Amino acid sequence: MFNVFSDIFARRENVFTRMDARAKMIVAFTLILAIITSSKVFMPLTVFAACVLTMMALRIPSKLVVLRLLGPLGIVSVLIVLQTLLTKGTALFSFVAAGWEITASWEGLTRGALMGSRVLGAVSVILLLSSVTPAHKVFHALRWFKVPEGWVEIALLVYRYTFTLLDQTADIAAAQSARLGYSSVRRSISSIGVLAGTVITRSMDQAMRTYEAMELRGYQGSFPFGPVPKMRRADLCSIIVAIPMITVSYLILEWWPL
Repeated sequence: MFNVFSDIFARRENVFTRMDARAKMIVAFTLILAIITSSKVFMPLTVFAACVLTMMALRIPSKLVVLRLLGPLGIVSVLIVLQTLLTKGTALFSFVAAGWEITASWEGLTRGALMGSRVLGAVSVILLLSSVTPAHKVFHALRWFKVPEGWVEIALLVYRYTFTLLDQTADIAAAQSARLGYSSVRRSISSIGVLAGTVITRSMDQAMRTYEAMELRGYQGSFPFGPVPKMRRADLCSIIVAIPMITVSYLILEWWPL
C-alpha cells in the first residue's frame, strides 16, 4: 500500500527524473488535452500503451503498475457496462432481469469504450508523471504555474498525511485481525465499519494537531515557497519537440481512416 501511493521510484536517476518538473507537466497536460478531445479510441489507447511501456522500461514493478491501475479499470468497466445497457441503438443482445427487458446496444458499447479509453489514457499519463517526478517538485511547479496557494497547501498536506493515516489504518486492521475481526462475513462488515469510523475520527484529530503545530511554528496563512530556478535549454527543447509530435500523432489518429 505504501508503494502504491509513494513517489519512491521518482527518486531514481534516469532521463525522465532529470527533466524539469514544469516541462513534464506541460507535456502531460498536452497529452491529457489530446486524450479528452479525441473522438476515437486510438489516441487514448496509444498514450495508455506508451505510458505503461515507459513505466516498464523504467523498471517499475509490473505488480505495482497493475495495482495503481485497478481503481481506474474498475471505473472503466462500470462505464462500459452502463453505457452499453442504457444507450439506445442497434441491439447486440437482450435479457430479462427482475421482469425488465434490458438491451445492450452497439452505440452504447462504442461510447463506453471511448469514455473508458479516455480514463485509462489520462490516468496513465498521471501515473507516469508521478513515477518520474517527486511530489515536492510537483507542488513547487504548481506554484510557478500560479495555482492558488490554498490549493497547493491543501494538496501538500493531504499527500503528507496520507501515509500517516495509512499506517494507522494498517495498525487498526492488524489489531482487528488478531481479535478475529475478519473471521466471518458479518464480523468483517462490522470491523470495516469500525475501521472507517476510527480513521475518520483520527484524521480530524490529526488535522487539529497539525494546525496547532503549524501555528506554534509561525504559520501566517501561507507556506513559504522558494524561488524556482530557470528552466534549462534541454527542457525547453523537449517541450518544443514533444508538443508538435503529440499534435501530429493526434491528427493522424483522429483523421486517418482506421
